[in-house]
Amino acid sequence: MRLALFDLDHTLLSGDSDVLWCDFLMDKGVLDRAEFAPRNADMEARYKAGTVGLEEFANFYVGTLAGRSPKDWEPLRQRFLADTIVPRIPRSAVDLVKRHLDAGELVVLTTATNRFLTELTAAYLGIEHLLATDPQLENGVFTGRTTGILNMREGKVARLQAWLRACDRQLQDMESTAYSDSINDLPLLLAVNRAVAVDPDALLQEQAVARGWKIMLLAR
Repeated sequence: MRLALFDLDHTLLSGDSDVLWCDFLMDKGVLDRAEFAPRNADMEARYKAGTVGLEEFANFYVGTLAGRSPKDWEPLRQRFLADTIVPRIPRSAVDLVKRHLDAGELVVLTTATNRFLTELTAAYLGIEHLLATDPQLENGVFTGRTTGILNMREGKVARLQAWLRACDRQLQDMESTAYSDSINDLPLLLAVNRAVAVDPDALLQEQAVARGWKIMLLAR
């Protein structure tokens, strides 16, 4: 069995889902731009540098959902997909995913962004299997916190291994490929047979060159 793992933000998507969601909510007046925009920019910069804390990062963005139910958010989530996400997915990314699907591989979208925001994107790409950070619900309402292992850095490997065990599979028994742009995904890229750096950030570019990994540029 061949396994293909895709990061989402800045890999298949031209942009970051969390940052774009915050911009979308500010445009809609749901978040106050003067108060939120500087915090959002700081979080994005520290994520790109690989220095932000896992829980700080995850809870900051999941916190935008707090106080409403999935049903409450659904109209905005659908509009976000149509107006913001889909136009930022290049044809080359769709074709790349399709090639792996058509080859009969097990294809997984694995992202640090929360499941509620990314499950529609996975469906748009035709990817059935999604590993994502899980937002917590209490009494049907988002708490603004996460639950379980965060799907980020080493957590991506732990979540993948747990998911494969539940499917009666082992990562070491599969021919695996992973695609990512970010140094934050270095643990995942080191865990697979074939790592592909897609439009890599500067830190991942250094790793890819040093390790002889393929570097792919998807048209934006």
